[in-house]
Amino acid sequence: MSVDTQTVKRIAFLARLKIEDDKIAAAEEEFNKILQWVDQLKEVDTSAVEPLVSVNENFLEMRRDEVTEGNQAEEILANAPMKEYGYFAVPKVVE
Repeated sequence: MSVDTQTVKRIAFLARLKIEDDKIAAAEEEFNKILQWVDQLKEVDTSAVEPLVSVNENFLEMRRDEVTEGNQAEEILANAPMKEYGYFAVPKVVE
């Protein structure tokens, strides 16, 4: 598979990238290099490789949840610049 000038322009449009007209040829070449690399990856024999559920092979040991220092709402809210009804108050961001 190879990328032509029209495809570069379409990819740029879809990705909301602004590629100057004098840079389109370079982008085309770069995209084609990426596709060649992906084709090389397709040649790797993975038939003997087990599928991964996670890249992390270590299993995390579960621990019990224990409340160590609770009921400190007043002390915590004492540091807040704005508070309302026992909660942190923040400025409205979305209308």
